Amino acid sequence: MKQLIECVPNISEGRDENIIKQVTDMVETVEGVRLIDVDPGKATNRTVITFVGPPEEVCEAAFRVVKKASELIDMSKHSGAHPRFGATDVCPLVPVASITMDETVEYARSLGKRIGEELGIPVFSYEFAAFKPERKNLATCRAGEYEALKDRLITPEWKPDFGPAEFNESVAKSGVTAVGARNFLVAYNANLNTTSSRRANAIAFDVRERGRTKREGDPVTGKIVNDKNGKPVMIPGMLKSVKAIGWFIEEYGVAQISMNLTDITVTAVHEAFDAVVKSADSRGIRVTGSELVGVIPLKAMLDAGKHYLRKQKRSTGIPDREIIKIAVKTLGLDELGPFAPDKKIIEYILEDKSKQKLVDMTMVEFANETASESPAPGGGSISASMGALGAALGTMVANLSSHKRGWDDRWEEFSEWAEKGKYYQDELLKMVDEDTNAFNKIMDAFGLPKKTEEDKAIRHQAIQDATKYAIEVPFKVMQLCYDSMEVNKAMAEFGNPNSVSDAGVGAIAALAGVKGAFLNVKINASDLDDKVFVEEMITKGKKLQEKAAKKQKDILNIVEEKL
Repeated sequence: MKQLIECVPNISEGRDENIIKQVTDMVETVEGVRLIDVDPGKATNRTVITFVGPPEEVCEAAFRVVKKASELIDMSKHSGAHPRFGATDVCPLVPVASITMDETVEYARSLGKRIGEELGIPVFSYEFAAFKPERKNLATCRAGEYEALKDRLITPEWKPDFGPAEFNESVAKSGVTAVGARNFLVAYNANLNTTSSRRANAIAFDVRERGRTKREGDPVTGKIVNDKNGKPVMIPGMLKSVKAIGWFIEEYGVAQISMNLTDITVTAVHEAFDAVVKSADSRGIRVTGSELVGVIPLKAMLDAGKHYLRKQKRSTGIPDREIIKIAVKTLGLDELGPFAPDKKIIEYILEDKSKQKLVDMTMVEFANETASESPAPGGGSISASMGALGAALGTMVANLSSHKRGWDDRWEEFSEWAEKGKYYQDELLKMVDEDTNAFNKIMDAFGLPKKTEEDKAIRHQAIQDATKYAIEVPFKVMQLCYDSMEVNKAMAEFGNPNSVSDAGVGAIAALAGVKGAFLNVKINASDLDDKVFVEEMITKGKKLQEKAAKKQKDILNIVEEKL
């Protein structure tokens, strides 16, 4: 898989749509970079831009964004609710796929150097890209905001890492940019049924990692308690890796808790929401919903949905889209506007929608495509689809059992079986398209040139490699189909008795998947030169088919006894 990084520049303009568009248009001038989200805020006068692509291309797009923002935004005239000190206030790079944080740091530092040298904008390197420990924290770099730059930039302590160390006419307009490398950050706001920013701040202090200043006597007006070094003593908040402030948002007419979840493996979105609910409730305030700024990983949404399903004692082995719906409704992510998963969840945004997948077709379309003159999809894809339907039936019985009246004390047991069934279903659905892709790889290899001896050798090797893959894919289908039968067997034995026949049909479909996939293993194996590999796969396939046939027989015996 190719290297991918995300860039999330925040520009200090959230009201002028023309300026925002001119800046974001820069992203799409770089081939290979995908603009996935533009989230402006009028009260904050700030827009969060998110784009993804290969590292070199993303850095080029980021440079163009910073350049255009510095041309169009005058920081000397800027005001907004969010802390800021530059036209492009922050420009973090985030590793997404096949790239380490150390590599991402090097790209961030290179980008910062280029911005400083070519654009004359002072740059602070922060988070993992920081050269000094005290610059790791963005809030420390941005202390005093834009208004403090004139005095700060000329001090040895706050000399920029790149660019001019002076507040000249150009810098007065552009301000400073913080360029960093960080883990995936989720910007997340909780909405309150109050207009009091003071009350909102109190909740923010309750939940954020830094907490609040310790005071003698009254927690608000009491004398600040200092440590032996003269620094204020802090009372830690409820959540690790969370930064939070409270503010009033005029466009919504409510106060919010604005949070940055800097490491969602430490504090998840749903954990932050629950903590805010707990704190707000103790202060007589209700959380009415929440708002996601930018995009979010799929896992974070699934984790949230499953968390609330478990609280309801409901099965978590349901389709992802249903789990996401539970998350959206519980977190109130649609309170201030529609929440579109295809535009907010990063994996969905990055899906290649230029070519329709077989699994995205209607049943009629899939059947018609199979019946057409095209040789693919063929028996391999059909075998995978039969296996997927068999696993789906086992999953259905598990979900029905989890929700069966009188079996409430067993919901978790059946939820675990539903999760297993859903895993096999999802993996087999992937194989529906992968089998066709494997066939197409063979066709592509046969289409390679064969004019010279070198051409012929390259073509032959490509055909062999593609053929081997076309054996491995249906064998994987065989294994998945066989493994999925454990769910149908369990559901036949102790699942909802009203659905025992469904478990039986699931076993029949699974065995059909095993047998059909084995036929594809054998027909493709006939064209492979590596006969040792062929013999190994055929031997394994025969044993797997025999085991699957026996397991299906056992399942059907259980079913027949209960009918």
